[in-house]
Amino acid sequence: MNANSEMLNFIYQNSQMGVRTIEQLMDIAEDDEFKKHLKAQYDEYQAIHNEAASLLNKHGYDEKGISAFEKLRTYLMINMQTLTDNSSSHIAEMLIIGSNMGIIDAIKNLKRYQGVEKEITELMERLLKFEEDNVQQLKKFL
Repeated sequence: MNANSEMLNFIYQNSQMGVRTIEQLMDIAEDDEFKKHLKAQYDEYQAIHNEAASLLNKHGYDEKGISAFEKLRTYLMINMQTLTDNSSSHIAEMLIIGSNMGIIDAIKNLKRYQGVEKEITELMERLLKFEEDNVQQLKKFL
């Protein structure tokens, strides 16, 4: 794989994980204001995911989504972590940890793949900014 397809697939997988995670958490969360926030996050992850898929197809690259094992592992992890505490505060904490991991990975990938096409770099920067904003917005729910 080349740098363009690797970065796009990172964006694709990251946003896919965001969509799946938020989707699951919207069913668990109980606070209406927090649910609204989750819906807004879901919409942006979905938009980034769709754009990554579009760019992958435009450039003739294969979409490499997250594996079935990773999906199951994440699903079970979320259920385990919210079994005893499904408060908005706890879910926000989980999401902040996830977004921080996304921020670190996005920065690493931006540094690693410096010759990537501009529209791909811009999408990665959009994802990075979105993850950074998520952390700030989620703090009010802690």
